[in-house]
Amino acid sequence: MPRSMAVAAAALVVLAALHTSAAAEIQRKEVSYDGRALIVDGTRRMLFSGEMHYTRSTPEMWPTLIAKAKEGGLDVIQTYVFWNVHEPVKGQYNFMGRYDLVKFIKEIQAQGLYASLRMGPFIEAEWKYGGLPFWLHDVPNITFRSDNEPFKEHMQRFVTQIVNMMKHEGLYYAQGGPIIISQIENEYQMVERAFGSSGSSYVRWAAAMAVSLQTGVPWMMCKQDDAPDPVINSCNGLTCGETFSGPNSPNKPALWTENWTSRFLTYGSDTQLRSPEDIAFAVALFIARKKGSFVNYYMYHGGTNFGRSASSYVTTSYYDGAPLDEYGLIWQPTWGHLRELHAAVKQLSEPLLFGEYSNFSLGQKQEVHVFETESNCVAFLVNFDNSQMSSVTFRHISFQLSPKSISILSDCRRVVYETAKINAQHGSRTALVVQSLSDIDTWKAFKESIPLYVKKAMYTTSQLLEQLSATKDETDYLWYTVSHEYRSSGDGQLVLLNVESRAHIVHAFVNNQYIGSVHGSHDEGDNIILKMPISLKEGQNTISLLNVMVGSPDSGAHMERRVFGIRKVTIQKGKQTQLLNNRLWGYQVGLFGERNYIYTQEGSRNIEWATINDTAYHPLTWYKATFATPAGNDPVALNLVGMGKGEVWINGESIGRYWVSLKAPSGNPSQSLYHIPRQFLKPQGNILVLFEEMGGNPRQITVNTVSVKSSGK
Repeated sequence: MPRSMAVAAAALVVLAALHTSAAAEIQRKEVSYDGRALIVDGTRRMLFSGEMHYTRSTPEMWPTLIAKAKEGGLDVIQTYVFWNVHEPVKGQYNFMGRYDLVKFIKEIQAQGLYASLRMGPFIEAEWKYGGLPFWLHDVPNITFRSDNEPFKEHMQRFVTQIVNMMKHEGLYYAQGGPIIISQIENEYQMVERAFGSSGSSYVRWAAAMAVSLQTGVPWMMCKQDDAPDPVINSCNGLTCGETFSGPNSPNKPALWTENWTSRFLTYGSDTQLRSPEDIAFAVALFIARKKGSFVNYYMYHGGTNFGRSASSYVTTSYYDGAPLDEYGLIWQPTWGHLRELHAAVKQLSEPLLFGEYSNFSLGQKQEVHVFETESNCVAFLVNFDNSQMSSVTFRHISFQLSPKSISILSDCRRVVYETAKINAQHGSRTALVVQSLSDIDTWKAFKESIPLYVKKAMYTTSQLLEQLSATKDETDYLWYTVSHEYRSSGDGQLVLLNVESRAHIVHAFVNNQYIGSVHGSHDEGDNIILKMPISLKEGQNTISLLNVMVGSPDSGAHMERRVFGIRKVTIQKGKQTQLLNNRLWGYQVGLFGERNYIYTQEGSRNIEWATINDTAYHPLTWYKATFATPAGNDPVALNLVGMGKGEVWINGESIGRYWVSLKAPSGNPSQSLYHIPRQFLKPQGNILVLFEEMGGNPRQITVNTVSVKSSGK
């Protein structure tokens, strides 16, 4: 063969090889599933996932958070998609700043992890209105989350918008992106019965709609036993190894979409931490009993409910006890103990994903689960006894099992991990005061105006309005003002004001004088009653009621029918009761300070701030101070001990609601430290503005840096 022909032939061979390689590469970019696992590029995968929400941290925090998750042994980052931040006004979209979903997904990809995208678009998530935009409430003839044409139209439009955005950016795995699975709807089975046949038909529609979008990756529905094929039904909860009935088809894998690492916190409650031993036990049991191959920690990093994003009574700090705390610091020993679990399970993934499965009893409260191939064997020795050690014999070897524990055996002989044995170092978190704001000259105050004249209100009507219909969930506050003519009978009888409200707090004023407040709680529901003696003058009196919502609801059937606000007002004197419901009421939506943006630098210049009185801290007062950014890189937080209830802004950015005066059963506030992302700060002259509802003392506020240190085992 001439040399030129030989070279050409060799070139053809190389090109053919390259073509074959490229074709194989394209072919490998696919995700499917079978009865054991998600299959990525033709291989079953054991996947550990961590939930973190892009809306609850800042873009500057994302790389570090994701890197720490990867270091902790995770393969996947899972997040909800938050409809109400992306489409706050119908047809107007926002994907900027911490709402930049594409940037978040690309950061996951840049660090070599997969992504799980939970579309919802109802998400619950302890997020206001369950993630639904409030404008849906005003769509004619709408019924949320049902076989209802107006709702389905808007839901399909938004889900399609997100899917097309992901496709445009090449973010689905089939395109070379990181998204390997998506979720449609969220825990719908909990409310499905309330909708009758419309509920089951809605489930079928939602599944078919999602699949029709051709993302190239599987879809799942969590807590949905009747998820239609090919959608996978998955489990949410604390103990899915015990409670999950399993996939509804032998061809679907066992997925755990929410393994709760602690519990979300509400104002008036104490923190509920979950031990790392308990989390690890639950994960190991799910893998052993259910042949589970996908576990997602909810949350792996909870973050911060900035602004008014938290749902009813939920604290600004979210899942602070997760493996990465609110500030993104590693929470030990949870992070380290789970990291060791992930390493052990992945080392043994081949028999777990391909081995023959068997199980049998080792005692009254002990059992073993075995996964065996020709070359390897894995066993899970389970002790359900919460109080006693247990001695068991398995394959002629004696093992000592700690109370409520699982020992994982390689080769069915050697213990490689014990859920009850902590090897990771313990850590403790401290908040160091770097600046006290106790100097009275530091502070300026502005008194929020109280509506005194019905006819000067924003609008008037002879009925009590439903709050969310009036505020559109754009503010926590709605003023109700009414005039009442009083004629004294001279008998000295007590006059009582009675207010019944479906909300969270009512502040009452008579003739511009504060008379008192009443509040509810997360556990007691939304019905509250204020009953207080009042002093009335002869003639016309003005009663001003500030009705406050500490977040909108995030769940439940027929959310569009939920009503809030003041429902009944009476004046009682002796045996006589006057109903004021049908009087002429004046309404003011929100606060003067909100409408005039006095929490921003520009807005604060447009009002006259006064010096504060060292002995009197009044309700409904705005406070302003400045402070310098602490040196270093440690996270920054405000300690608001001494304050009551309100909201706080830093350089115009709301870092969330606070309610320090409401004590938990322990006698402590549910939350006193409030995270300030360093991205919200400038080197000097940071403007701190608070709106205080109840009369707290701002001179007790301190600026702190937060850090963790190891304290040994």
